[in-house]
Amino acid sequence: MKQTYISLLLCFLLSFTLYDTTAQTFKLEDARSYPFPNQLTSSATGTKIAWAFDEQGQRNIYVAEGPDFKPRRLTSYLTDDGQEISNLSISADGNWVVFIRGGDHGSNWTEDAPVNVNSDPKAPKVEIISISYDGTKTNVIGAGENPSISPKSNTILFSKNGQAWSAPVDGSSPAKLLFTARGNTSDLRWSPDASSIAFVSNRQDHAFIGIYTDDKTPIQWIAPSFYRDRSPRWSPDGSQLTFVRSSGGGGAPDSLLGSKHQPWAIWKADVKTGKAEQLWKAPKTLAGSPPSTQGGTNLQWAAADRIVFMSYQDGWPHLYSLPAKGGPALQLTKGNFMAEHITLSPDKKHLYFSTNTGPDVKDIDRRHIARVPVDKAALEVISPGTDMQWTPVVTGDSKHLALITAVGQQPPLPAILPIDKISKYRENIKVIAKENIPANFATSKLIAPQQVIFDAPDGTKIHAQLFAGQGKAAKKPAIIYIHGGPARQMLLGWNYSEYYANAYAVNQYLASLGFTVLSVNYRLGIGYGHTFHQAKGGGSRGISEYQDIKAAGEWLAKQSNVDAKRIGVYGGSYGGYLTNMALARDSKLFAAGVSIHGIGDRTLNRYTPTNYEKAPDADLAAKVAWESSPIAYLDTWTSPVLLIHGDDDRNVAFSQSTDLNKRLEERGIPVETLVIVDDTHHWMKYGNLMQVNHAMIDFFVKKLMPAKR
Repeated sequence: MKQTYISLLLCFLLSFTLYDTTAQTFKLEDARSYPFPNQLTSSATGTKIAWAFDEQGQRNIYVAEGPDFKPRRLTSYLTDDGQEISNLSISADGNWVVFIRGGDHGSNWTEDAPVNVNSDPKAPKVEIISISYDGTKTNVIGAGENPSISPKSNTILFSKNGQAWSAPVDGSSPAKLLFTARGNTSDLRWSPDASSIAFVSNRQDHAFIGIYTDDKTPIQWIAPSFYRDRSPRWSPDGSQLTFVRSSGGGGAPDSLLGSKHQPWAIWKADVKTGKAEQLWKAPKTLAGSPPSTQGGTNLQWAAADRIVFMSYQDGWPHLYSLPAKGGPALQLTKGNFMAEHITLSPDKKHLYFSTNTGPDVKDIDRRHIARVPVDKAALEVISPGTDMQWTPVVTGDSKHLALITAVGQQPPLPAILPIDKISKYRENIKVIAKENIPANFATSKLIAPQQVIFDAPDGTKIHAQLFAGQGKAAKKPAIIYIHGGPARQMLLGWNYSEYYANAYAVNQYLASLGFTVLSVNYRLGIGYGHTFHQAKGGGSRGISEYQDIKAAGEWLAKQSNVDAKRIGVYGGSYGGYLTNMALARDSKLFAAGVSIHGIGDRTLNRYTPTNYEKAPDADLAAKVAWESSPIAYLDTWTSPVLLIHGDDDRNVAFSQSTDLNKRLEERGIPVETLVIVDDTHHWMKYGNLMQVNHAMIDFFVKKLMPAKR
């Protein structure tokens, strides 16, 4: 049977009276009313910082300045209109804040297209905007992407339609096309003195590094080749560039099911002559392939004439540095942990980053701030403990460290730490903007999730977070939560992703209703090393990660306080895909599920040769992809499901849900649906997000909660 939600909130309220919800101690809105900070940044000089706050769909920029770092709202976007803020930066002199308003910059395609969540006849625009730090002047620069403010603080450089553009930061004259180059121009980088611009010219099967100087000087191409060059980074004096070189396109078709090393190397070029030389080459191993964690290679030119970068070569995403004149690479961080959100201090002497290590063995499921010198393997974990911290930023005067922290069950907020007191983090950290937390937020009523580790059938250790169900019932219904990505990691606390912070709040609320919730960090995720992250037979190559989800369900079923006949499953994106697989293959284990913008068919638009040659295992790969698709197991799918999808999704095609829904209907499998018109994968409108949350919770209450006697 199929039910279309006409008024989800009404359905939720009506169904709530039918079930035993005596364990509930707060409303969903009380857990979801928090402001979420991101885009934390600082000026290159002084003490000015800025960040974006999403406050129930009202997205604004806030600023603060030393010594008191009192937060101040800079913009006034006071409606839930779905217009995100991204690419936030402050000019070097601290006088201007530049950002993009609009679009969906976490998308797989058309991220720069307008998002019109209110279905307005006149769609919103995606625009680069500059605003004076004192808030007295706002300038709409126009359409564009990836804005970069000149070191002289007077000009914005940005890309538009695959070309380079520029405009005065004060909006005194219109933007203009800076130069024209074949291919797609991206990764625009000012030289230290702002006299030249390095950029990448992507020409599909190859890519060049170019340098633009002025209208009268031809573009200089740096060591053009049949390879793909990217990530140009200037030396501090502007005389040299370092960049990453990887293989170009072409070659004979290779195995689709196997994995092989993807070569890459770090090169250095003399800007005056254009001559380049290879400094370092990645080891020819699977782990030696380009890192696929946050920031990729994270290439930067640091102090002491050293080049720093990220590599997965020892099995974990770690930081390295090497002399710019050549020589062996020095591994700066070592151990079973990862580094992400990496930033170079203004003096270029230290790397600050988020990491999942510390004195507690459970830190592998947390995030803390650490730093390391660029020329010495002397790691220092700055913020050990049970709290979460991420996105470190050093102020331009090098005297303060700004970061985002979630203390206990308090939601994430910006914080400031004097660098001269960094060794005593706990005594000196100052959390700011606490006044932005609504009075109704359920801080004291949230619970600390427990770490759970269990074995998958092949012996792989799987980490999860358990939200213990509240209430007096001896046998509680349970729910498996599956994150998306899949290159993500859920934590023992608030997540640094807004999408997963929402999931954390929802899991807290489900627990308050009496559900026991288990959030599973299945293989293909980050945080547990290369073998886990790049697991064999994952995804369309055999969905080996599904065994982790089934093992999680079986672990729950064995718990004395869980009713094994009332275990549900839900997730979004890749988590929706695995939810579909759980229901298709194991309806006897999973009694109900909610699939949010999930995948049903892994064969769509894949494995179709475009020329005479094809991969040696093309036919087998197509078969394996089919067998890795939930729709291949509809004969055993009996459990009810709620399908949710936004029809402006730019990460998972909406057609995945239309196809799956039709197949389920044709077989008489119980399916309910919710379509969010004109919203994207990331629920840009808060009202839509809450509609999705309520629909999912309502569905599980109806299907898994016992009726009140």
